[in-house]
Amino acid sequence: MKFRLAFVGFGKVAQGLTELLVRKHDQLKRDYGFDYRIVAVADTVKGSVMNKRGLDAERLLSLARTEGSVRAYPRGSKGLSSIETIKKADANVLVETTWTNLSDGEPGLTHIKTALTEGLHVVTTNKGPFALAYHELVALAERRRRQLKFEGTVLSGTPAISLATETLAGSTINSIRGILNGTTNYILGEMEGGRTYEEALRAAQERGYAEEDPSGDVEGWDAAAKITILANAAMDGKLKLADVHREGIVGITASDVRDAVSAGKRIKLVAAACVENGKVTAQVTRERLPETDPLSRIPGVMNAVIISTDVQPDIVVVGPGAGADSAGYALLSDLLAIDRVLNR
Repeated sequence: MKFRLAFVGFGKVAQGLTELLVRKHDQLKRDYGFDYRIVAVADTVKGSVMNKRGLDAERLLSLARTEGSVRAYPRGSKGLSSIETIKKADANVLVETTWTNLSDGEPGLTHIKTALTEGLHVVTTNKGPFALAYHELVALAERRRRQLKFEGTVLSGTPAISLATETLAGSTINSIRGILNGTTNYILGEMEGGRTYEEALRAAQERGYAEEDPSGDVEGWDAAAKITILANAAMDGKLKLADVHREGIVGITASDVRDAVSAGKRIKLVAAACVENGKVTAQVTRERLPETDPLSRIPGVMNAVIISTDVQPDIVVVGPGAGADSAGYALLSDLLAIDRVLNR
């Protein structure tokens, strides 16, 4: 199968994937028989262009980065909406990287539903649709016999979903614990170094780790969305975002952090899921972890997940949980996973 890719959303994450596709083109074709053509790009800011014969990936990157738009691409149809792009581009895979909306999942939810209904496979890094409508989307993909991959919704390019669902196939996952939000982990680490919460948050914003409105991170919404997805995908949970008990780090003081350190502990925002009385439950809570806990030693903006199974306990994975390169790689790994399924 030659992948005909339609990008909806062409920000840093989609550009990260595109750069990997360009840089690794020969290797992917040689080692995996993977070949592709980009047939469309649609972005609310950068515009849209569609050419069924193919668009030059390097030209798209150059236009997006130097001019902030793909409208000047010399050949192809312009001005199509995202839905029109999905329906008209003659693509067989949608790459969906629009913004995360944890209120109603839009516009990503409609993009993914439309693509599956139209017969496209989907790869995405968009947490919103899966935190809110995981089972609906999976059921639609199964009915349409299409692949739906979303590795990058949890730990970006660090494998968590595929580890749980593929590598650990045949085991029963009893619990999952993790540091799933790098922004809060960075802030707490800075507070250990003596900064106040406000100073640490400002430093995170200056470094680009936190948004101008940091509520999604510091109030625990991002971690709650990720543990919802992971619990459903890995543990056959029936959760929606609203089911997750959620705490953030707002209100933690410098003295709280100092007291924990004095007691040989560290405050961390921990997302966890487990099975209780045959039902999967999940929570995001701030905890005082002993230094013997692997999660207590996760530094800066790094993420980590600990998966415990009936076969072996405490499998620990640590890695970046954000960034264009990491998220772009998550999309690439999902494309290769689809390729393996379709060509086996």
